[in-house]
Amino acid sequence: MQTFDYKKQILEPIKSLRGAPREEMYVPGHRTCAGCGPALNYRLVAKAAGKHTIFIGPTGCMYVANSSYLCTPYAVSWIHSQITNGGAVASGIEAAYKTLIRRGKYDGPFPNVIVMAGDGGSVDIGLQAMSALMYRAHDVLFICYDNEAYANTGIQTSPTTPYGANTTFTPPGKAIPEGKTLFPKDPPQLVIGGHPAVKYVATTCVAYPLDLMNKVRKALNVDGPTFLHMLCPCPKGWKFEEKLTLEIGRWAVETGMWTLYEWENGEYKYSHIPKKYQPVSEYMKYQGRFSHLKQEHIAKMQAFVDEKIQRVKAIAVEAPLPTPKAKA
Repeated sequence: MQTFDYKKQILEPIKSLRGAPREEMYVPGHRTCAGCGPALNYRLVAKAAGKHTIFIGPTGCMYVANSSYLCTPYAVSWIHSQITNGGAVASGIEAAYKTLIRRGKYDGPFPNVIVMAGDGGSVDIGLQAMSALMYRAHDVLFICYDNEAYANTGIQTSPTTPYGANTTFTPPGKAIPEGKTLFPKDPPQLVIGGHPAVKYVATTCVAYPLDLMNKVRKALNVDGPTFLHMLCPCPKGWKFEEKLTLEIGRWAVETGMWTLYEWENGEYKYSHIPKKYQPVSEYMKYQGRFSHLKQEHIAKMQAFVDEKIQRVKAIAVEAPLPTPKAKA
């Protein structure tokens, strides 16, 4: 069988924030909320990916707030998809470019094809299309930017909304004082456990931008489907002050509510492991969505997180951080 050189891009690791690309691919001109975690996340992803990139944007916050009135903030190609079919649209784009290359009708670099889907467009309404993309082994990076709710339509609960959160579909009351009674899905494990073609999966948080950008580049360098689960604090939905977006992200990691790791060819590597985990109450106290919780509810969440921390400690392999080049 004949093989083709698809001219896949290989992106170098970013050694420091000072060494990050200066050129912006996600620019002013959108209407996101003040302190928007997903918007900051989009900026970092686009900066890491570079100009030879195509974004697929399923319906969600980052579609509605970024593309109003025929005005978008993208300096690269972008296409809207339905919330159900981001994976299908990306599959078609990837397959089309490979066909053009084989027929000699395109000789540029193979584009970085990236789906930027919210938690609903990834592991709820959009799960079937994402899974099919990975099953067929398309060379696409599928990103779940997770603000832990259907924020675009009024802060309804999603499969990644934490236990105890107050949303418009899970309001606390006399019958159900804790609000949401269910614990969230684990998107990376959905991908790892069910898709043998996927060889690289990682988690990120906007509070750790260098880690985020390097995981984007590493995922894009892999030949085949990859998946990133990105925590994006949402001031409106989580009910915290806009200036605290990055601090909330750091507290998520310091308390174990969020874990930063890579899974590559079956091996787990963790980054930014706290020397001492803080109580989950330290993370929750800044957020109005948890303000109704009683001590027994917080203890239930702490037990859930403690179990997750024990799994991290059992593996205990820490990924090395990029080292800046020494000055000559």
